[in-house]
Amino acid sequence: MSLPDGPVTAAFMTRGIATLAGFGAVVLWASLALFTTLSGDVPPLQLLSMCFAIGGGLGLLAGVRRGGWRAWRQPWQVWALGVGGLFGYHLLYVLALRAAPPVQASLIAYLWPLLIVLMASGRALRVHHLGGALLGFAGAALIVTGGRGVSIAPEFVTGYAIALAAAFFWSGYSVLSRRFADVPTDVVTGFCLATALLSGVAHLVLEVTVVPSGREWFAIFGLGLGPVGLAFFLWDIGVKRGDLPVLGAASYAAPLLSTLVLIGAGRAEMSWPIAGACLLITGGAVLAAKDLLWGGPVKR
Repeated sequence: MSLPDGPVTAAFMTRGIATLAGFGAVVLWASLALFTTLSGDVPPLQLLSMCFAIGGGLGLLAGVRRGGWRAWRQPWQVWALGVGGLFGYHLLYVLALRAAPPVQASLIAYLWPLLIVLMASGRALRVHHLGGALLGFAGAALIVTGGRGVSIAPEFVTGYAIALAAAFFWSGYSVLSRRFADVPTDVVTGFCLATALLSGVAHLVLEVTVVPSGREWFAIFGLGLGPVGLAFFLWDIGVKRGDLPVLGAASYAAPLLSTLVLIGAGRAEMSWPIAGACLLITGGAVLAAKDLLWGGPVKR
């Protein structure tokens, strides 16, 4: 589940490879919607608890030979950031969907890639970084809204605020992880298991337990293996050692890829908003990655 860490790996982990690893997480997140639809009526927090337990458990098994659990001996700041990022974002996202219309809440929560570009670039923010992120957001908006536009109703302001907080939680976790670049990726196993525990507690307080059936168990295991498992290990590598502005802009590919997966599975149909989003997101990612693809000054 996790990748080897240490000075040898760090030495051979180039900036480009680490960025690709982070984008691998985006690709895995593309299967999130499909597996979630196949999980039936399992409540969101219960689903998160089960999936994070699977992802953390597989990570624990994968690190047994290397003694991956030793990476858990980290300062409280590392744990606060990791668990706060994983659990905080997902809890806020679920609460936002409960307090506001899903389309609007999802769109606001999906400001996190743009926030990553802005936070990570700082004084080094360049026009093509910002332009690429804005093109990606426009593409994501097309996917989420279907080209029909959105309206911000006053009665849902609380839900919108929670969704915005979720965006800040995930972007903050992603950018601040850079400060702990020397912390081995094996620590993500501990983050996942702690998130599973906290999600389980939240589930018992807010939801009614549903026992999954046969196909639903397959979907839950798929979620725990990929988009709610391996993806977080790859993302950890990307945000710590890769090009964050590029990774942030490229993250807008997730809703597009997710929609294409649903189309391939026969659960959605191709439309002009999807085609337009494909052009916007691809163009935005290429624009943001200009320096990485064709060379240029790196000021990070």
